[in-house]
Amino acid sequence: MTFSLAARCATTGMLGAVVTTSSPAVGSRCIFTRARIGVVLTQFWTDPRLGPRGLALLAEGCGAEVVAQALAASTPDRDWRQVAVLDAQGRSAHFSGARTKPALAAATGTNSVAIGNILRNDAVPAAMVDAFEASGGLPFPARLLAALEAGQGAGGEERALVSAALLVSRDEPFPYVDLRVDAAADPLRELRALWDLYAPLAEQYVGRALSPNDLDPQPVR
Repeated sequence: MTFSLAARCATTGMLGAVVTTSSPAVGSRCIFTRARIGVVLTQFWTDPRLGPRGLALLAEGCGAEVVAQALAASTPDRDWRQVAVLDAQGRSAHFSGARTKPALAAATGTNSVAIGNILRNDAVPAAMVDAFEASGGLPFPARLLAALEAGQGAGGEERALVSAALLVSRDEPFPYVDLRVDAAADPLRELRALWDLYAPLAEQYVGRALSPNDLDPQPVR
């Protein structure tokens, strides 16, 4: 009942993920990223512990395939887990436990990987990867949103969507973008609206943290 994509921007090195599902608060449970390190997706019967565990292994220099195998080996409940890993070089790997419910699928591309479960059809992840790769002229966060929307357009999941999230890391130890819709009738539409609102402010918010004296006076928000 969840579909997601992790990706890397080949131009900027930014890393990020998008996810949506029919349960509330998906962004706090399923997508994890660290600047210049990688991305971990964890879903189906989600174990959020796998996100930080995978990022720690990536930070130690392990590649995506090694990390995915290590995450599977680290949990006695692997049959209930669906996981994908993307490293800082854009390499990816994934696994789906034996109890992951169909339709389930995964797809990989250049600098991207998508996974899903309880989907209307198994073409959803491939549609997400294709949309990400076809949107190279857009800002990286917008490319991630285009991928998520393409997944829904290809069929999405069997149940009505409730929550969605967009997470992007750049160079800073905090997210460049971290937007979440936790409970809504149309979470993809609301997530797109949040990005449209946030996009003009993203650089300013980074500047306020790193070099506030270099900014022109602005109303405090």
